[in-house]
Amino acid sequence: MRQHTTQPEAEGATPSASVPWPIALDQVTVRYPNGVVALKDVSLRVEPGEMISVVGLSGSGKSTMIRTINGLVPATSGTVTVGPHTVTGLSGRQLRQLRGHVGMIFQHFNLADRASVYQNVLVGRFSHTPTWRTLLGSARPADRDIAMRALDSVGMLEKVWQRGGALSGGQKQRVAIARALSQEPAVMLADEPVASLDPPTAHSVMADLQRINQERGLTVLVNLHLMDLARQYTTRMIGLREGRLVYDGPAADATDADFEEIYGRPIQVKDRLDR
Repeated sequence: MRQHTTQPEAEGATPSASVPWPIALDQVTVRYPNGVVALKDVSLRVEPGEMISVVGLSGSGKSTMIRTINGLVPATSGTVTVGPHTVTGLSGRQLRQLRGHVGMIFQHFNLADRASVYQNVLVGRFSHTPTWRTLLGSARPADRDIAMRALDSVGMLEKVWQRGGALSGGQKQRVAIARALSQEPAVMLADEPVASLDPPTAHSVMADLQRINQERGLTVLVNLHLMDLARQYTTRMIGLREGRLVYDGPAADATDADFEEIYGRPIQVKDRLDR
């Protein structure tokens, strides 16, 4: 392997943006109930404000790793730390508090098609909102402002009252990014966010994530399998192969040979977006 190295807000208060958090995995192994070992003794540290690509083929452990960070998948052994939280062993209210500060973007958007763009983005404020307001659908003015600013930051403000199902794939992903931003997160995780998009839209979405990282200083981890996107948009790259960490270094310095080591095979046309 190449190696380079909260309290609930008061009612009526204006929520404040989070500072970026570090992430650390210490000898993390994940074994699923069916016996599949998805991660094998993975150790790494992500500094606050870094933008990192996690690269590997399907089944390499990318999605499992990103899900251990927000507690969607528990580590079988080892320790996962996100900001002030030791994720390993968290449950209930403590786990919900962690996830309230970790924005998550999915390959298939996970929007409510019948709800408006505004309603979809406002979901990002639920973890910071009193339960009675969530049940009544009564958003605080500060939360509405945050949702609108998040939409504006990804160029989707003009679509605010359209239904989610009426949007194109690229527009849906931008709304998903805005929803994550409305959490005012300390960490942003993106699991194959461009896998369902055409090349121009994929570049646009990656540019949005890069700009958000630079402007807001957010810690951003994005799962990819496309080598040109990793090189162009992220500063550091982590390579996973069969659950093991096989590369950790500057993304721009990664050679074709490094990618072949990560993929476990020669580079193919499908490994590049623009070819």
